[in-house]
Amino acid sequence: MNIRNTTAKERMLKQIRQALLQKRDNPYPDFEDAPLYKDEDEPLDVTFAKEFTAAAGNFVYCDGEISIIENLIALIEQLNVTKIHVWEPEIQKLLRHYGFPMITSDSNFGEAEASITTCESLIARNGSIMISNANAGGRRLSIYPPIHIVFAKASQLVMDIKHAFLQVKEKYGSELPSMITTITGPSRTADIEKMLVLGAHGPKELYVFLVEDRF
Repeated sequence: MNIRNTTAKERMLKQIRQALLQKRDNPYPDFEDAPLYKDEDEPLDVTFAKEFTAAAGNFVYCDGEISIIENLIALIEQLNVTKIHVWEPEIQKLLRHYGFPMITSDSNFGEAEASITTCESLIARNGSIMISNANAGGRRLSIYPPIHIVFAKASQLVMDIKHAFLQVKEKYGSELPSMITTITGPSRTADIEKMLVLGAHGPKELYVFLVEDRF
């Protein structure tokens, strides 16, 4: 009688088949409902500021309209820039009220030094900003200028990306923007000799001005 010698591969496959034939209860029945992260004890704005600055972002808290303008003037003087593009009517109205100089069209956009936009949400868990092309800034204003300044309201703070998408769905319904993405700190790459370089594929500096819902 010939006894066929089985290989290690055949024995392994046999064990897999036997295991598949045995019905077992799911060892993790609550996996989908289990939280991915532990609960945070800090307020959302504190968590966001901590994570955002850890990703090389610059966080500025403003307690009202005047604080926005004061901090913006100080920042622009510090950065020494003059070609600041603002395309969203809501921001234009705010800045125009205080006589702040800005460029409100895409003329000479190739020479833009900074941009100011709004956002969809601030995601506290990882310090990210969710943006879309639904506003007047479109796809370009948050990507091309080397300095990107984001005006955000406290009500736009959420803990996770899941809640950020819920906000977008509630805002736009079935007419979702064609581009929704998140930004985590300034643009960066380490492709060249593993040296971290900021501003490789987008803004080199990123600022968030967080204000209470009054503008």
